[in-house]
Amino acid sequence: MPAKTAKSKRPHHRYVIDVEAPAADKIFDVAAFEKFLHDRIKVQGRTNNLGDSVTITREGDENVVIDASIDFSKRYLKYLTKKFLKKNNLRDWLRVVATSKDTYKLKYFNISNKDEAEESEDEDDEE
Repeated sequence: MPAKTAKSKRPHHRYVIDVEAPAADKIFDVAAFEKFLHDRIKVQGRTNNLGDSVTITREGDENVVIDASIDFSKRYLKYLTKKFLKKNNLRDWLRVVATSKDTYKLKYFNISNKDEAEESEDEDDEE
């Protein structure tokens, strides 16, 4: 019996970052985010080395899609997304949440008015 040779599978990853909510509110610039990813993603330890191995595309103002034909970490995309949010002073209002195995979504923090209501009640009690 001939020995079976293991074919090396080329990895293919397709990650989606859903930016629909903040982009609809016009606080998030999708084009700037796409450019940020294009400038910052490292391939083999070097930036601006994407070549054909990593492609970044936009699907309207809703999603940014990253296709990688090399080993690529989803966590690295979360890191870069959080870095972009911090750079644009949006980190206090938005968070990056994994909604599925290959998708991240930008969501608003749940800021309730309970704290403000409690503070106003305390001020009323003091008077």
